[in-house]
Amino acid sequence: MRRLRHRHMVLLILHALWCAPACAQTADTDPIKTDTLQEVTVTSRSARQRVEEVQIGVENIEMSTLAKMPALFGEKDIMKSIQLLPGVKSESEATGGYQVRGGKAAQNLILLDGATVYHAGHLMGLFSTFNDDALAGASLYKGLVPAQLGGGTASVFDISTRSGHLTDYHYGFTVGLLSAKAMVEGPIQKGRSSFLAVGRRSYLDLLLKGSKKYRNNTLHFYDFNTRFNFRVSDKDLISLILFRGRDNMELEDIMRMEWGNTTVTANWQHTFNDHDYANTQLIYSDFTSDVGIDVLNIYYTMRGYIRHATLRHRQNITAGQHQLCYGLESTYLQLMSGEWDINLLHQREKRNAWTNALWVNDNWHLGRHWQLSAGVRLRTFSVLGGSPYYQIDGEGNITETMNPKGFVKTYAGVEPRVSLKWTITPQHIVKAGYSRTSQDIHAISGASLSMPFDRYTMTSNIVRPEEADQVALGWFGITPDGAYDYSIEGYYKNIRHVYDYRDGKAFYSEIEIERLLLGGKGRAYGIEMSIHKNKGRLTGWLNYTLAWSENKIEGINGGHWYTASNDRRHDLAIVGIYQLSPAWELSAVWRYNTGQALTAPSAKYDIGGTTYYYYNERNGYRAPANHRLDLSATYTKKRRRTTHIWSFGIYNAYNRYNPFTIRFKNDDKSPTGTIAEQTSLFGIIPSVSFTLKY
Repeated sequence: MRRLRHRHMVLLILHALWCAPACAQTADTDPIKTDTLQEVTVTSRSARQRVEEVQIGVENIEMSTLAKMPALFGEKDIMKSIQLLPGVKSESEATGGYQVRGGKAAQNLILLDGATVYHAGHLMGLFSTFNDDALAGASLYKGLVPAQLGGGTASVFDISTRSGHLTDYHYGFTVGLLSAKAMVEGPIQKGRSSFLAVGRRSYLDLLLKGSKKYRNNTLHFYDFNTRFNFRVSDKDLISLILFRGRDNMELEDIMRMEWGNTTVTANWQHTFNDHDYANTQLIYSDFTSDVGIDVLNIYYTMRGYIRHATLRHRQNITAGQHQLCYGLESTYLQLMSGEWDINLLHQREKRNAWTNALWVNDNWHLGRHWQLSAGVRLRTFSVLGGSPYYQIDGEGNITETMNPKGFVKTYAGVEPRVSLKWTITPQHIVKAGYSRTSQDIHAISGASLSMPFDRYTMTSNIVRPEEADQVALGWFGITPDGAYDYSIEGYYKNIRHVYDYRDGKAFYSEIEIERLLLGGKGRAYGIEMSIHKNKGRLTGWLNYTLAWSENKIEGINGGHWYTASNDRRHDLAIVGIYQLSPAWELSAVWRYNTGQALTAPSAKYDIGGTTYYYYNERNGYRAPANHRLDLSATYTKKRRRTTHIWSFGIYNAYNRYNPFTIRFKNDDKSPTGTIAEQTSLFGIIPSVSFTLKY
């Protein structure tokens, strides 16, 4: 029986169904108005606001623009939309995983109403976990973040859900090629409380039932968001927010995979006066994965979870030219990871930890031309006992096993953050910034593409917190009428305690993950350029990024600097949106990026009829370049009480087969005896969806 790699299993079904024949601050942090509780609405950030933002390296996502973008299978996707921003790269063709300024996807912190979400994608990242009907807005901080945010060395993506309508009931549903979604919102008590409920489910499993070949397989996902807002007094607002997303996949007699996130947030916002308000949150989040695979009648399983229980308090005070924010955060962490397990006989790795942070940040207007955002975050990470810990020698062998109780080891750090804005003229602004960030949850992947069953580990007595220092400098301009704005921004990032697999090791070779890893350092630097057209029937933008990302780890690649697996030299995105008529809107996206870095064999030898490859250099080769054109057209008909929306799209309009994976195999006809075999995910894909709003 030929062993199939688990990360490609989903491609078998999707390929057969769809391929062509050829194979900020969240809304909760805003102070309550003392006269009335207003509905949370989304307004477009003007070009002037974008340019005048004091925080360098932040991108604010406009939900109205998101709805206009072409999307795979017609599914509007916030995770893929941010991949059109400068400094942000997709992991691979059609996937929702993204990489920011030389960081891997696992170095991004994703927050939904303050709760941590891992692997925010359905069907291996083909679709976003987040339903656009539930979202109010989002801000992406590209490594330079204010002091109140921490936990990701590459970026923080802060997403907020919207509140339900306070006075009227609204309904809506959308039917697309692969999934359907529904929305209902309205008042519980008019003017004082509201609810929002949004749900989505795919029906791939129903399509499979009609296929004799795949009818006994399972392939579907679902997600739902609910939010309740209660104004308990003129100064107090309480919100209860629940999110759950889940994927289920099963290939008959071969493999089963399930994964998903559950988050619960209780938020209390109290307004003291017009200049002073506080926000307190109790948060629980849980990411679980469960994988099983049958190989030669031996059933292997791998289960894991990451759980957060968090208390966060924040207070904002405005005094003269100062906007002061300070607060604290405390989180209890649980993580279970482990090796492929035969019949549950092995003890999986379980770890517990307690992390705390205090912060203060001041946004200070220093006069007519200068504005400063400066702060500091003090953090501790305490490794807790209750499970085995080890001492490891230089070869990855265990020299001592310990079963401590209480505190095993505590790490402490000081993280300064500063952004400075100099307004030279109303049309020309210079910004500079410095930020130190850290991360204690590490995902270790043997490939450039992240998966929901990648192995995770926490900072321990051996694994140290990952720390990144980043500096950035940029110039931002805008025309007097706001029709165009443009920017150029450069950055340099130095990273400590970067971890990668030892040569010859993989995530399934040991239960004790510390035995597999080596730590070192990394660096990333680049230039980002952007231009936006904001007025007229034709609007859009052009973004270009030139970037480098490298690692240096003793014991890997001879101890020399080597290209990181997520290094891509060039990224270009061109977006156009054209208002053809009051009812019809057209959009197009063309993107190009350098191929992914990969490790190719430099020699091979035969032992007993089995071929073994020798790898001389880590990530010393490149996959072919990736480029694609996506098109969409939207027809909107507004009636007195209803709105009808038809959305048509063409993904990969000129049918380019971009590389998804590349593997090497023997070929006696090749001069080298080895060929590279490319697997592509999708060709041209048309889509259509219908939305009714009431």
